Amino acid sequence: MGAGVDKAFLKIGGQTLVDRALSVLSEVCESVRLVADPARFAKYESTKYGPVLADILPGCGPLGGIHAGLASSPAELNLMLAVDMPFVSRELLAFLIAVAEDNQATITVPVTGKGLQPLCAVYRRSFSGVAEQALRAGKYKIDAAFSGVSLRLIGEEELKAAGFSERTFFNVNTPQDRLAAEGPGSPG
Repeated sequence: MGAGVDKAFLKIGGQTLVDRALSVLSEVCESVRLVADPARFAKYESTKYGPVLADILPGCGPLGGIHAGLASSPAELNLMLAVDMPFVSRELLAFLIAVAEDNQATITVPVTGKGLQPLCAVYRRSFSGVAEQALRAGKYKIDAAFSGVSLRLIGEEELKAAGFSERTFFNVNTPQDRLAAEGPGSPG
């Protein structure tokens, strides 16, 4: 997005990406936590969302955030959602949780034409140890940490049959992506 721009605070459809993600998560999850820099996101600490969690192993990217979230969670199933996915709906998240509850896989993850969607997936708490081992070995790619754990892949056909398209998983990484997200079919 450019130097100094935190996409979590970008507004799309009149709402910041972080506010939208927290809102949609709170519609389907009993407990919602934000893994981010506690100083920058202090206003989100509340009885509704709890403390903002810092990465246990800083500077390791999204896998570090997944690890921190799982390490602090008492829940067996944990829904992880990247803040930059403005088209994710309550319906999709409820669908992912239902699929995860119906299997014993370590990770329940959608797969689109662009590949695995690990930042909109359900993780069992046990993945925390796998993530920590990968991070301590300097392996920060999420997909690489998936080898050796059981996966329940939700393919494109299954997603389509449930009413979800690849657009649902669109993420905002560039100014052009932000413009596209604000266009027709935007969440706001």
